[in-house]
Amino acid sequence: MASATLPSATLSSPTNLLPTRTVLFLRYLRRNKSLLIGLLLLLFLIAFTLSGFVTLDLKQAYPLTVKTKQPPSAEFLLGTDFFGRNLHAAMVVGLWQTALIGVLAGAIGTLIGVVLGFTSAYFGGFLDTAIKGFCQILTPIPVFLIQVIIAGSIDKRDVTIYTMAFIVLLLAWMGPTLIVRSQVLTMKERQFVSVAKLSGVGDLGIIFGEILPNLLPFIAAAFVTQVFAAVFASFYLAVLGLGPLREPLLGNTIWAAQTQSAFFNGWWWWPFAPAIALVLILGSLALVNMGLDELANPRIRRTE
Repeated sequence: MASATLPSATLSSPTNLLPTRTVLFLRYLRRNKSLLIGLLLLLFLIAFTLSGFVTLDLKQAYPLTVKTKQPPSAEFLLGTDFFGRNLHAAMVVGLWQTALIGVLAGAIGTLIGVVLGFTSAYFGGFLDTAIKGFCQILTPIPVFLIQVIIAGSIDKRDVTIYTMAFIVLLLAWMGPTLIVRSQVLTMKERQFVSVAKLSGVGDLGIIFGEILPNLLPFIAAAFVTQVFAAVFASFYLAVLGLGPLREPLLGNTIWAAQTQSAFFNGWWWWPFAPAIALVLILGSLALVNMGLDELANPRIRRTE
């Protein structure tokens, strides 16, 4: 009889009533409003882009494909521009291209920063002096000025989405390098790292097994920051007419509307859509970054 009661006792065990990771994550999102709203905005932009890829003819994102200067209507949800582009299709392709530049530049810049930051802080010596000195020399130089000079020196026919990502990437690694370096300098002096060294764990084992997992929230926040900076950089370069002019980047669309005096001619819908899209992208990334900063910083982290 005693053995027959074991399953019911096991089922009623308190350990089986513990919330799952999904439940805990949803509870944390409820407390971390910035992260929740930022993720919802990103999901909305992703859904908008994916639905456009499925339902629209993306060739209409380029000139001479539809009627010109049509206001928003059932046929053209966001209207058309002076050059005969469907602005709805242009927003879909432009959001995708802008996101591609941001993610490429942000991911590669963060990866380089993580490698250099770990190398500098963990191994020290000449490498630390060289990497830190190089960052300190370049940090005071205005990034905007360097990007404009480089983009302006390239033949417009050679400028592509990937060229813009490369221009933005050139100095995108300095911020993550300094952030990761400062965190590793603090982390490597902690007791669990000393215990790992005394246990015979090698340098790579300590870096990947002990320090790196604890720095993932900081690295994620640095990545989002770099994506934000890359999106903004691609926007202002395009607004200055330094981007791939034929592509419907958000900045290119605003630049084209400015050159044709869209507001003065009554074509208010032309710059309106890309401006709202840019605000949503930058706003969502800023909110996600604030939420990740709270997650990484135990001093300001909210609890139940």
